[in-house]
Amino acid sequence: MRLILAEDSALLREGLVRLLTDEGHEILAAVGDAEQLLAAVAADPPDLIVVDVRMPPTHTDEGLRAALEIRRRWPAVGVLVLSQYVEKRYAAELLGGTASGVGYLLKDRVVQVGEFLDALDRVGAGGAAFDPEVVRQLLARTTRVDPLAALTPRERDVLEHMAQGCTNAHIAAKLHVSQSAVEKHVNAIFDKLGLAHVTGYSRRVLAVLRYLGT
Repeated sequence: MRLILAEDSALLREGLVRLLTDEGHEILAAVGDAEQLLAAVAADPPDLIVVDVRMPPTHTDEGLRAALEIRRRWPAVGVLVLSQYVEKRYAAELLGGTASGVGYLLKDRVVQVGEFLDALDRVGAGGAAFDPEVVRQLLARTTRVDPLAALTPRERDVLEHMAQGCTNAHIAAKLHVSQSAVEKHVNAIFDKLGLAHVTGYSRRVLAVLRYLGT
């Protein structure tokens, strides 16, 4: 893939450049702030950007705001956001448009190279990838919502993996059940959440995460 990296930590930025280059990706630019990121994307739109939420000069949400602008101006460009902590508001804002070609990972996940590269590939292919801890906290936030409270523990397990961007086959492997059992749980989840008419991998993730964000 053709990538642009935006990370203000020079050490992490250079480490990502080396890792992704070794994996066969082409790094078009590796920048340290949001302004440089937007300029680099405008000059040569990549397949995907990897961007830190907090960047100079205020180290608050510059990276996230740049990512949202890139989603608006170049919707074909995938966005994988890295964050030191679970930023619920930022996650909900990023997910407010479409979950196609979007990912949100905690930085700790980067050191788990296999999981990071798997997430990168999924987002680059137009899918979704969300850190299990982000999903867990979003799920915890919604325990007061009656429709979610109606789910069984197994349906909650399946929903959590759906929100991470897993396919039914992937969920079946992780939970050690058959794919047909997962499909049954997914249909039950859609029925209980009023999402019976939503189809398509990315759309179902979006629907679930939109629901979780309410």
